[in-house]
Amino acid sequence: MVAAYRRHFVVALADGERVACVLKGRSLQVAVGDRVEIRRVAGGGAIESVAARSNLVYRSDAFKDKLLAANVTQIAGVVAPDISLDEELIDRWMIAAESTDCRFVLFANKSDLPGFEVLRKRLAPFAALGCGIVELAAIADPAPALDWLADQRTVLVGQSGMGKSTLINALLPEAGVRTADVSDSLGAGRHTTTSTTLYPLPALGRDTWIVDSPGMKIFGLAQLEPARIAEAFVEIRPHLGHCRFRDCRHDAEPGCAVTEAVVAGRIAPHRLRLLHTLQAEANFARGKAR
Repeated sequence: MVAAYRRHFVVALADGERVACVLKGRSLQVAVGDRVEIRRVAGGGAIESVAARSNLVYRSDAFKDKLLAANVTQIAGVVAPDISLDEELIDRWMIAAESTDCRFVLFANKSDLPGFEVLRKRLAPFAALGCGIVELAAIADPAPALDWLADQRTVLVGQSGMGKSTLINALLPEAGVRTADVSDSLGAGRHTTTSTTLYPLPALGRDTWIVDSPGMKIFGLAQLEPARIAEAFVEIRPHLGHCRFRDCRHDAEPGCAVTEAVVAGRIAPHRLRLLHTLQAEANFARGKAR
Protein backbone atom coordinates (compact mmCIF):
# COMPACT_ATOMS: atom_id res chain seq x y z
CA MET A 1 0.00 0.00 0.00
CA VAL A 2 1.43 3.38 -0.99
CA ALA A 3 -0.91 6.07 0.38
CA ALA A 4 -3.34 6.53 3.26
CA TYR A 5 -5.73 9.33 4.15
CA ARG A 6 -8.20 8.54 6.93
CA ARG A 7 -9.99 5.43 5.59
CA HIS A 8 -9.05 5.93 1.95
CA PHE A 9 -6.02 4.13 0.51
CA VAL A 10 -4.03 3.63 -2.67
CA VAL A 11 -2.58 0.22 -3.46
CA ALA A 12 0.13 -0.32 -6.08
CA LEU A 13 -0.27 -3.63 -7.91
CA ALA A 14 2.60 -5.75 -9.19
CA ASP A 15 2.07 -4.46 -12.74
CA GLY A 16 2.32 -0.83 -11.61
CA GLU A 17 -1.40 -0.06 -11.65
CA ARG A 18 -2.64 2.00 -8.69
CA VAL A 19 -6.05 1.27 -7.26
CA ALA A 20 -8.07 3.46 -4.91
CA CYS A 21 -9.26 1.23 -2.09
CA VAL A 22 -11.35 1.12 1.05
CA LEU A 23 -11.15 -1.35 3.92
CA LYS A 24 -13.35 -4.41 4.11
CA GLY A 25 -14.56 -4.24 7.69
CA ARG A 26 -13.69 -1.82 10.46
CA SER A 27 -11.47 -4.21 12.40
CA LEU A 28 -8.75 -4.23 9.74
CA GLN A 29 -5.88 -1.75 10.19
CA VAL A 30 -3.41 -0.98 7.43
CA ALA A 31 -0.41 1.30 6.97
CA VAL A 32 1.66 2.37 4.00
CA GLY A 33 4.29 -0.27 3.34
CA ASP A 34 1.83 -3.06 4.09
CA ARG A 35 1.47 -5.90 1.58
CA VAL A 36 -2.24 -6.41 1.11
CA GLU A 37 -4.77 -8.51 -0.78
CA ILE A 38 -7.54 -6.61 -2.53
CA ARG A 39 -10.78 -7.46 -4.27
CA ARG A 40 -12.03 -5.42 -7.19
CA VAL A 41 -15.25 -3.53 -6.50
CA ALA A 42 -17.13 -0.81 -8.31
CA GLY A 43 -14.99 2.31 -8.41
CA GLY A 44 -11.78 0.65 -7.19
CA GLY A 45 -10.92 -2.04 -4.69
CA ALA A 46 -11.47 -3.33 -1.17
CA ILE A 47 -8.54 -4.35 1.05
CA GLU A 48 -9.40 -7.79 2.42
CA SER A 49 -6.24 -8.90 4.26
CA VAL A 50 -2.77 -7.78 5.32
CA ALA A 51 0.37 -9.93 5.07
CA ALA A 52 2.54 -10.52 8.13
CA ARG A 53 4.68 -7.48 8.96
CA SER A 54 8.31 -7.24 10.03
CA ASN A 55 7.30 -4.23 12.17
CA LEU A 56 4.83 -1.38 12.47
CA VAL A 57 5.83 2.20 13.23
CA TYR A 58 3.08 4.18 14.90
CA ARG A 59 2.39 6.58 17.72
CA SER A 60 -0.28 6.18 20.33
CA ASP A 61 -1.69 7.50 23.56
CA ALA A 62 -4.50 6.37 25.84
CA PHE A 63 -7.14 7.38 23.30
CA LYS A 64 -5.99 6.66 19.74
CA ASP A 65 -3.32 5.21 17.49
CA LYS A 66 -1.79 6.81 14.40
CA LEU A 67 -0.19 4.30 12.04
CA LEU A 68 2.76 5.68 10.06
CA ALA A 69 4.32 2.81 8.12
CA ALA A 70 4.87 -0.94 8.11
CA ASN A 71 7.91 -3.05 7.19
CA VAL A 72 10.27 -0.16 7.91
CA THR A 73 14.05 -0.47 8.30
CA GLN A 74 14.83 3.16 9.17
CA ILE A 75 13.23 6.13 10.92
CA ALA A 76 14.63 9.48 9.81
CA GLY A 77 13.88 12.57 11.84
CA VAL A 78 14.04 15.89 10.01
CA VAL A 79 15.05 18.97 12.03
CA ALA A 80 15.99 22.53 11.10
CA PRO A 81 17.29 25.69 12.79
CA ASP A 82 14.32 27.94 12.02
CA ILE A 83 11.75 25.90 13.97
CA SER A 84 11.50 25.61 17.73
CA LEU A 85 13.35 22.35 18.31
CA ASP A 86 11.81 19.82 20.70
CA GLU A 87 14.58 17.54 21.96
CA GLU A 88 12.14 15.25 23.77
CA LEU A 89 10.37 14.66 20.46
CA ILE A 90 13.69 13.50 18.99
CA ASP A 91 14.23 11.25 22.03
CA ARG A 92 10.85 9.66 21.38
CA TRP A 93 11.64 9.06 17.69
CA MET A 94 14.88 7.37 18.69
CA ILE A 95 13.09 5.15 21.21
CA ALA A 96 10.45 4.28 18.59
CA ALA A 97 13.25 3.21 16.25
CA GLU A 98 14.98 1.08 18.88
CA SER A 99 11.70 -0.59 19.88
CA THR A 100 10.95 -1.58 16.26
CA ASP A 101 14.48 -2.70 15.34
CA CYS A 102 14.96 0.25 12.98
CA ARG A 103 18.02 2.35 12.36
CA PHE A 104 17.61 5.98 13.44
CA VAL A 105 19.12 8.98 11.68
CA LEU A 106 18.61 12.75 11.92
CA PHE A 107 18.58 14.86 8.77
CA ALA A 108 19.69 18.30 9.96
CA ASN A 109 18.12 20.36 7.19
CA LYS A 110 18.58 23.97 6.09
CA SER A 111 22.32 24.00 6.77
CA ASP A 112 22.52 27.20 4.72
CA LEU A 113 20.52 29.21 7.26
CA PRO A 114 21.89 31.40 10.07
CA GLY A 115 21.73 29.63 13.37
CA PHE A 116 22.68 26.23 12.02
CA GLU A 117 25.74 26.10 14.29
CA VAL A 118 23.39 26.34 17.29
CA LEU A 119 21.40 23.42 15.90
CA ARG A 120 24.60 21.42 15.43
CA LYS A 121 25.47 21.88 19.11
CA ARG A 122 21.98 20.91 20.24
CA LEU A 123 22.17 17.69 18.24
CA ALA A 124 25.56 16.69 19.68
CA PRO A 125 24.01 14.64 22.56
CA PHE A 126 22.14 12.52 20.02
CA ALA A 127 25.34 11.90 18.08
CA ALA A 128 26.94 10.80 21.35
CA LEU A 129 24.20 8.16 21.67
CA GLY A 130 25.15 6.75 18.28
CA CYS A 131 22.62 8.59 16.13
CA GLY A 132 23.76 9.49 12.63
CA ILE A 133 23.55 13.24 11.95
CA VAL A 134 23.35 14.22 8.28
CA GLU A 135 23.71 17.92 7.50
CA LEU A 136 22.12 19.13 4.28
CA ALA A 137 20.16 21.87 2.55
CA ALA A 138 17.48 19.76 0.87
CA ILE A 139 16.12 22.59 -1.26
CA ALA A 140 19.51 22.93 -2.96
CA ASP A 141 21.08 19.47 -2.83
CA PRO A 142 19.73 16.27 -1.24
CA ALA A 143 22.93 14.32 -2.04
CA PRO A 144 24.13 13.97 1.60
CA ALA A 145 21.00 11.92 2.36
CA LEU A 146 21.42 9.43 -0.48
CA ASP A 147 23.86 7.03 1.20
CA TRP A 148 21.59 6.84 4.23
CA LEU A 149 18.48 6.16 2.14
CA ALA A 150 20.08 3.54 -0.12
CA ASP A 151 18.71 0.02 0.40
CA GLN A 152 16.47 1.23 3.24
CA ARG A 153 12.72 1.47 3.75
CA THR A 154 12.50 4.84 5.50
CA VAL A 155 9.75 6.79 7.22
CA LEU A 156 10.35 10.53 7.63
CA VAL A 157 9.12 12.13 10.86
CA GLY A 158 9.30 15.74 11.97
CA GLN A 159 7.50 18.87 13.00
CA SER A 160 5.75 20.81 10.26
CA GLY A 161 8.06 23.11 8.32
CA MET A 162 11.27 21.16 8.95
CA GLY A 163 11.52 20.20 5.28
CA LYS A 164 10.27 16.61 4.94
CA SER A 165 8.27 17.35 1.81
CA THR A 166 11.06 19.55 0.44
CA LEU A 167 13.43 16.60 0.74
CA ILE A 168 10.95 14.36 -1.09
CA ASN A 169 10.62 16.96 -3.86
CA ALA A 170 14.39 17.22 -4.20
CA LEU A 171 14.75 13.44 -4.43
CA LEU A 172 11.73 13.01 -6.72
CA PRO A 173 10.74 16.26 -8.45
CA GLU A 174 7.86 14.44 -10.15
CA ALA A 175 6.27 13.65 -6.79
CA GLY A 176 4.69 17.10 -6.66
CA VAL A 177 4.56 17.24 -2.88
CA ARG A 178 3.16 20.51 -1.60
CA THR A 179 5.42 22.58 0.59
CA ALA A 180 4.88 25.79 2.49
CA ASP A 181 7.02 28.50 3.96
CA VAL A 182 7.54 28.60 7.69
CA SER A 183 5.33 31.06 9.51
CA ASP A 184 7.72 33.73 10.77
CA SER A 185 5.18 35.14 13.17
CA LEU A 186 4.43 31.80 14.88
CA GLY A 187 7.82 30.16 14.55
CA ALA A 188 6.08 26.96 13.45
CA GLY A 189 5.43 25.29 10.13
CA ARG A 190 2.06 25.02 8.46
CA HIS A 191 0.70 21.50 8.05
CA THR A 192 1.19 20.78 4.36
CA THR A 193 1.25 16.96 4.39
CA THR A 194 -2.16 15.63 5.41
CA SER A 195 -1.79 12.08 4.06
CA THR A 196 0.90 9.45 4.50
CA THR A 197 2.53 8.57 1.18
CA LEU A 198 5.17 6.07 0.10
CA TYR A 199 7.58 6.96 -2.72
CA PRO A 200 9.71 4.21 -4.34
CA LEU A 201 13.41 5.02 -4.81
CA PRO A 202 14.49 2.29 -7.27
CA ALA A 203 17.67 4.15 -8.22
CA LEU A 204 18.91 3.63 -4.64
CA GLY A 205 18.20 -0.09 -4.44
CA ARG A 206 15.58 -2.76 -4.92
CA ASP A 207 12.60 -2.40 -2.57
CA THR A 208 13.94 1.00 -1.44
CA TRP A 209 11.35 3.60 -0.52
CA ILE A 210 10.67 6.64 1.61
CA VAL A 211 7.47 7.67 3.40
CA ASP A 212 6.40 11.26 3.95
CA SER A 213 4.21 11.56 7.06
CA PRO A 214 2.17 14.50 8.40
CA GLY A 215 3.96 16.96 10.66
CA MET A 216 3.68 16.19 14.34
CA LYS A 217 4.08 18.03 17.64
CA ILE A 218 3.67 14.93 19.81
CA PHE A 219 4.78 11.33 19.51
CA GLY A 220 3.13 9.04 22.02
CA LEU A 221 4.62 5.61 22.71
CA ALA A 222 1.86 4.18 24.89
CA GLN A 223 1.81 1.02 22.77
CA LEU A 224 5.14 -0.10 24.25
CA GLU A 225 5.13 -2.59 27.12
CA PRO A 226 6.14 -0.67 30.30
CA ALA A 227 8.62 -3.36 31.30
CA ARG A 228 10.31 -3.25 27.90
CA ILE A 229 10.61 0.52 27.49
CA ALA A 230 13.95 0.74 29.31
CA GLU A 231 15.49 -1.63 26.75
CA ALA A 232 14.85 0.95 24.02
CA PHE A 233 17.20 3.43 25.71
CA VAL A 234 20.60 2.61 24.23
CA GLU A 235 22.57 3.99 27.20
CA ILE A 236 20.31 2.47 29.87
CA ARG A 237 20.20 -0.99 28.32
CA PRO A 238 23.72 -2.09 29.46
CA HIS A 239 22.81 -1.41 33.10
CA LEU A 240 19.60 -3.41 33.15
CA GLY A 241 19.77 -6.59 35.22
CA HIS A 242 22.54 -5.20 37.43
CA CYS A 243 20.33 -3.56 40.08
CA ARG A 244 20.09 -4.98 43.60
CA PHE A 245 16.38 -5.73 43.15
CA ARG A 246 15.00 -7.62 40.15
CA ASP A 247 11.87 -5.43 40.05
CA CYS A 248 13.83 -2.17 40.35
CA ARG A 249 11.97 0.84 38.95
CA HIS A 250 15.20 2.82 38.59
CA ASP A 251 13.88 5.56 40.80
CA ALA A 252 14.83 5.75 44.50
CA GLU A 253 15.67 2.10 45.18
CA PRO A 254 19.07 1.41 46.83
CA GLY A 255 21.60 -0.38 44.68
CA CYS A 256 20.06 0.77 41.39
CA ALA A 257 22.66 0.45 38.62
CA VAL A 258 20.77 2.91 36.43
CA THR A 259 20.59 5.76 38.95
CA GLU A 260 24.24 5.11 39.84
CA ALA A 261 25.08 5.57 36.16
CA VAL A 262 23.17 8.87 36.19
CA VAL A 263 25.23 10.08 39.16
CA ALA A 264 28.41 8.99 37.37
CA GLY A 265 27.41 10.98 34.27
CA ARG A 266 26.94 7.98 31.99
CA ILE A 267 23.21 8.60 31.62
CA ALA A 268 21.70 12.07 31.24
CA PRO A 269 19.14 12.85 33.99
CA HIS A 270 16.52 13.99 31.46
CA ARG A 271 16.69 10.60 29.74
CA LEU A 272 15.88 8.79 32.99
CA ARG A 273 13.01 11.22 33.60
CA LEU A 274 11.72 10.43 30.10
CA LEU A 275 11.88 6.70 30.87
CA HIS A 276 9.63 7.25 33.89
CA THR A 277 7.27 9.46 31.84
CA LEU A 278 6.93 6.86 29.07
CA GLN A 279 6.29 4.06 31.56
CA ALA A 280 3.62 6.17 33.28
CA GLU A 281 1.97 6.92 29.91
CA ALA A 282 1.98 3.24 28.98
CA ASN A 283 0.52 2.21 32.32
CA PHE A 284 -2.17 4.89 32.06
CA ALA A 285 -3.12 3.73 28.56
CA ARG A 286 -3.45 0.15 29.76
CA GLY A 287 -5.62 1.30 32.64
CA LYS A 288 -7.93 3.15 30.23
CA ALA A 289 -8.19 0.03 28.04
CA ARG A 290 -9.47 -2.14 30.90
